[in-house]
Amino acid sequence: MDHQKICFILCGNNAQLEQQCIRFIQALSVPEGFETEYQIIHGASSMTAGYNEAMRRSDAKYKIYLHQDVYLVNKNLLLELLKIFEDPAIGMVGMVGSPKMPAHGIMWDAPRIGRWYECNIISAGEYGCDSPQKPVTPVEAVDGMFLATQYDLPWRDDLFHGWDFYDISQSFEFRRKGYQVVVPYIERAWCLHNDGILNLKDYFHWQEVFLKEYGEMLHE
Repeated sequence: MDHQKICFILCGNNAQLEQQCIRFIQALSVPEGFETEYQIIHGASSMTAGYNEAMRRSDAKYKIYLHQDVYLVNKNLLLELLKIFEDPAIGMVGMVGSPKMPAHGIMWDAPRIGRWYECNIISAGEYGCDSPQKPVTPVEAVDGMFLATQYDLPWRDDLFHGWDFYDISQSFEFRRKGYQVVVPYIERAWCLHNDGILNLKDYFHWQEVFLKEYGEMLHE
């Protein structure tokens, strides 16, 4: 494992979005002594399968999993992440998360913390949820638009064969292993999610899969 390397991981199926995402990555400030690399998976059968393939390809200690339509606008983002990961108890960092997940497992129905820019067919702007003014806040789950890790845990491709609930699952897997999942305090958003049209065709199927596996960890 290379402790001086940061790997960016994407599952790509749109060249224009992918190239724009990479341009923002290339504009980031790289901390002294560190190097960066990309693992871009095309033709993945699912998000978990693609992420597992990329994770196995890279020996970087630090990995950033992001959607191809997410643009990293905070040029000091890598330095901020490395500061957070100085705490070995922290396993994963997200941009928005829920301190207390609801019994039905849908994070976006629960109180959330974090901050991000978003652009879709309905609205555009900076979105913020109340966040304690401290460096990080532990949460039970984070959204998959941006996930940074300092440990490699297998993504549950044995359970999740689509594009939903992989992020909530991975949050729970890190917590099962005793690691914290956190959201940093953010004054101005670190990333922009250009998510266009939402596709929830199979969302509730994967919700059922999630509840069967992790229901005992959820709140009433």
